[in-house]
Amino acid sequence: MSIHREGYKILFFGFIFLLVLNVAAGLLWSEYTLFRWLFMIGSLTLYLFILFFFRLPERTLEPVEGLVYSPADGKIVVIEETHEKEYFNDNRLQISVFMSPFNMHSNRYPVSGRVKYVNHMPGKNIVAWHPKSSELNERTTVVIETAEGKEILVRQIAGTVARRIVTYARPGQEVKQGDELGFIKFGSRVDLFLPIGTELEVPILQHVKANKSIIAKL
Repeated sequence: MSIHREGYKILFFGFIFLLVLNVAAGLLWSEYTLFRWLFMIGSLTLYLFILFFFRLPERTLEPVEGLVYSPADGKIVVIEETHEKEYFNDNRLQISVFMSPFNMHSNRYPVSGRVKYVNHMPGKNIVAWHPKSSELNERTTVVIETAEGKEILVRQIAGTVARRIVTYARPGQEVKQGDELGFIKFGSRVDLFLPIGTELEVPILQHVKANKSIIAKL
């Protein structure tokens, strides 16, 4: 277990900010010992939560052709055939993984292949589990073409709490299943768009883990 690099600045400046607040509280409430202790305990709890959020567990994966692994930790909230408008402009099988603030938020490549498309779109910040969040929210879309020529679309979606999507994918890049695709800060969702007829391995509402749970067989 380690701390994700996306959390370094937040943890550093968060520590300084909370330290200053606690010093100020000590000076203002010098006669109120109980208030000072409660404020300090609250600050420590908040900092430990941020530390927990940016955890990065070791998740090694030996790539397997034909399998699609979960790109994120969370719960399956959508399994449906839908019309994907941004890249394919045809019907695809959509599987959506909702990540609460308590889930590990590092996103991984579900398949190996070559990155064909990367696009970031600004948008709204409605709750990430809402069906329309895939089209209306701030999002980044990544398309990977496998060695067999199949294209898999992964979409990182910001939610009500999430305010920053980080994507490491670049067009033309060769990527390996299980490697890190990006990170979404503080609550979000990841959508997968697979070819119609793909054999699913998960039911709706199942909890999944990146690099551990098999979503489908191509």
